[in-house]
Amino acid sequence: MGRFGAVVFIALLVFLCGSVQVRSDGSDHRYKDGDPVPLYANKVGPFHNPSETYRYFDLPFCVPDDVKEKKEALGEVLNGDRLVSAPYKLDFLQEKDATSVCQKKLSKEDVAKFRAAVDKDYYFQMYYDDLPIWGFIGKVDKEGKEPSDFKYYLYKHIHFDIFYNKDRVVEINVRTDPNALVDLTEDKEVDVEFLYTVKWKETTTPFENRMDKYSQSSSLPHHLEIHWFSIINSCVTVLLLTGFLATILMRVLKNDFVKYAHDEESAEDQEETGWKYIHGDVFRYPKHKSLFAACLGSGTQLFTLTVFIFILALVGVFYPYNRGALFTALVVIYALTSGIAGYIATSFYCQLEGTNWVRNLLLTGCLFCGPLFLTFCFLNTVAIAYTATAALPFGTIVVIVLIWTLVTSPLLVLGGIAGKNSKAEFQAPVRTTKYPREIPPLPWYRGTIPQMAMAGFLPFSAIYIELYYIFASVWGHRIYTIYSILFLVFIILLIVTAFITVALTYFQLAAEDHEWWWRSFLCGGSTGLFIYAYCLYYYYARSDMSGFMQTSFFFGYMACVCYGFFLMLGAIGFRAALLFVRHIYRSIKCE
Repeated sequence: MGRFGAVVFIALLVFLCGSVQVRSDGSDHRYKDGDPVPLYANKVGPFHNPSETYRYFDLPFCVPDDVKEKKEALGEVLNGDRLVSAPYKLDFLQEKDATSVCQKKLSKEDVAKFRAAVDKDYYFQMYYDDLPIWGFIGKVDKEGKEPSDFKYYLYKHIHFDIFYNKDRVVEINVRTDPNALVDLTEDKEVDVEFLYTVKWKETTTPFENRMDKYSQSSSLPHHLEIHWFSIINSCVTVLLLTGFLATILMRVLKNDFVKYAHDEESAEDQEETGWKYIHGDVFRYPKHKSLFAACLGSGTQLFTLTVFIFILALVGVFYPYNRGALFTALVVIYALTSGIAGYIATSFYCQLEGTNWVRNLLLTGCLFCGPLFLTFCFLNTVAIAYTATAALPFGTIVVIVLIWTLVTSPLLVLGGIAGKNSKAEFQAPVRTTKYPREIPPLPWYRGTIPQMAMAGFLPFSAIYIELYYIFASVWGHRIYTIYSILFLVFIILLIVTAFITVALTYFQLAAEDHEWWWRSFLCGGSTGLFIYAYCLYYYYARSDMSGFMQTSFFFGYMACVCYGFFLMLGAIGFRAALLFVRHIYRSIKCE
C-alpha cells in the first residue's frame, strides 16, 4: 500500500504541476489558415529588477476594445503573471506589413511615464501560443556626458517573425524597429502611431522541440564545463573530508578503543579521560527540548519537500518558463508533507520525556510558517504600495489560507497524534548520571560561533559555484535546466554537512564538552548563514538590482530560503552526529 500511495502521490503532483503552464484557451495548438492564435500581454518592468513587474496596460499602450483577463493557476499568480489580451492580432499564416494598432496623443503625464520606464530599461513580456516573447519598450541615447543631455526614445514599430511547421506554431521572435522612434525627451504632448509587422516562415523543427531553444543557454559547452568544474570541486572537497575523517578520526577512535580496553584490563581505578569520561552526560537531554524537537521536525519536512521537488524536476515537470509549476509544487508538497513534521517533532519530543506535546506541535507548525507569513505580509504590503503584479490578489491569499487550514494543519495534527502514540523510546547505549559534570574551560575556538563558522565553510565551498547560476535564474533572466547536476551538488552538500558535523562533534566530546545536541544542529545548519552572506555579495557585486521593492523582496525571501536551509541541514547534521555518538558509546564498556 505504501509504494502504491507514493506512486499515486507523485502522479498527482505531476498532474497538478503539469497543468499550470500558460495555456491558450483550450487549444490543441493546431490551427488552420486565418485562425486566431492566442496572444496575451503579461507584464512590464525594469530589466534588472525581476520582482518589480507591473501590468502591461499600466503604461499608456494601445488598449484593445475588448480586454479579456486570462484565468490563471495558483503558481502563475504567485509568479506575478497577469495575462490580458494583447492589442496585436497575429492570425495563423496571415502576414501584415506596418499595420496600425492605434493612433494616440500622449499627454505630458503619458510621456513622463514612458520616459521613466525607458530610463529604467523596461521590458515587456507576452505569450503567443504558450511561447514566451520579450522586447524592450525604448532606448536611451547617452551621447552627452551629463544626464540632462540624454535622449529618450520609445519604439513604436514591432516586428513579429513567426516560424510554423504544418499547422503548428514552433517559434516566435520579436524585433523593435530601431528607426521607428518617438522622442520622449521633452515634457510635451506627442502624437504617435503604434505599428506592427508580421512575417511567417516555414521550419522543419518539430513542435515537440519548440521549447529547446530556451534551455540551450544553460547547456552550452562552456557553461557545462563550469558546472562540471563545480562538481569536481565539490567531489574533491568530499574526498579530502572523507580522507581526513578516515585517516585521522578512525585512527584516533581505534586508539581510543584500544586504550579504553587496555585501561579496563590493567587498572580499574584509573581515572578516565576524553570522550569516555563524559559517558554519563553525553545522552543528557538538551535544554529547550520542545524547540529542539520542533526544529528537527521542520527540518525533516523541508528535506522531504526538497527531495520531492528534485524528483519532479528530474522527470521534466519544470520545463523553461513553466515557473508557475514550481510555485504550485512548493505549496502543494509543503502542505502534504506537514504530517512528517508533526510526526518527527512529537515522537522525538516524547522520546525526550516531554509532556506538553500539544504546545510542541503548535511550535512545529509555526516555526517555519510563522517567519514566512510575517515576511510575506510585509512584502505584499510593499508590492501593493508599488501596485506591482507581485502583490497577491485577495482570492489567492484566501486559497493559500484554506490550503493551510484544511490540509496543512489537519495533517500536522494527525502526524503529531501518530508521533505521540508511536511509543518509541530514546535508544541511549549508556546510562545517564543524576547530576551533570562541569564542562572544563575551553579555548575560544571551541565556542559555538567559531565552530559554526568552521562547519559552514566547507559545505558552502562545495556549492558556491552552482549558487551563482541558481541566483542568476531566480533573480535574473537566465534559465536553469541542468537539474541532474544540481541534484549531484545537493547530495554532495548533504554528505559534506554530515561529515563535518560528525568530525566537530567528536572533537567536542574529546574536549569533555557534553552539550553536543544543539551544537551539532547549529553546526549543520550554519551553511544557511553562509548562503545568506553570499546573497549580500551577489546583490552588490554580481547584480544590477536596485530600489526599495526589489531590495526588500530579494533579502526578505532569501532570508526565508536560507532559514529553511538552516533547519534542513541542521536536522541532517544532528542525525549524522546522533548516529556517530550512539556508535562510539555502544563500542565501549561503561560502568
